[in-house]
Amino acid sequence: MTLLKSTLLAVFLGSMAATPGFAAQLPVVASFSILGDIVAKVGGDRVAVTTIVGPNADTHVYEPKPSDAVAVSKAKVFFVNGLGFEGWLDRFVESTGFAGPVVVASVGVKSHTMVDDGKTVTDPHAWQSLKNGLLYVKNVAAGLCAADGEGCSTYEANAATYSAQITALDEQVIADIAAVPEAKRKVITTHDAFGYFGEEYGVQFLAPEGISTDSEASAADVGKLIEQIRADGVTALFIENMSDGRLIEQIAKETGVTVGGELYADALSEPDQGAATYLEMFAHNIALLVPAMAGK
Repeated sequence: MTLLKSTLLAVFLGSMAATPGFAAQLPVVASFSILGDIVAKVGGDRVAVTTIVGPNADTHVYEPKPSDAVAVSKAKVFFVNGLGFEGWLDRFVESTGFAGPVVVASVGVKSHTMVDDGKTVTDPHAWQSLKNGLLYVKNVAAGLCAADGEGCSTYEANAATYSAQITALDEQVIADIAAVPEAKRKVITTHDAFGYFGEEYGVQFLAPEGISTDSEASAADVGKLIEQIRADGVTALFIENMSDGRLIEQIAKETGVTVGGELYADALSEPDQGAATYLEMFAHNIALLVPAMAGK
């Protein structure tokens, strides 16, 4: 290659790198798959998102790997759920020496408390209300704007578009559940992950396990739940994608209620499983819940 051609090539590559389309993406990390999807939707092409706890994985009992620490050490922002969801979070951040901003996506959520294993704890599953999802989007956009002021208008535009989609789905969820008689809006799931959903949309969720998947259901608790299923005529019984379904299958055998499928509670699915995004997760769950509650 001649000197002239080499020079022209260098100038051309330099000019491409200087244009917005070829700007380096902002490296960010999200603690789990649902939040990672929200960050990706708001960040768009300007961000490169690494998710620590991926699809179909359980954040409650996750143990961070060395590769997670490497990703966080290179990140400009670390997005987390908060509300005690990531029990390993404080130790992890301390061990990595991460000094950048840790953005808590659940800020502003009106949190619930629950009794779990005899203790009053905060329910961390706030994303199970789509109205809370709007708060997550707002907090993510603010965190990205603080880290990348030049891209703020893009983040805000992406957030506005995404928020409109969330609002539209929220309205559809309300309409779909309204079609189910109130007395039949009762659902059994593996663990207590749908408290915010239940309060927002008027559905009673019951679970043999507690708020965390590492809780164990006692025989007495399971027996009471079986009695309630029989007494109330509950027809909606589900396992969750990141939980052991054997207990639910035992309850189904005892009560004669058919398991209605797999709900997505704490994690998204793989791309080919129909719940690979936050909105797809909600749509998938509603498509299973509504007919099961109605006894169809």
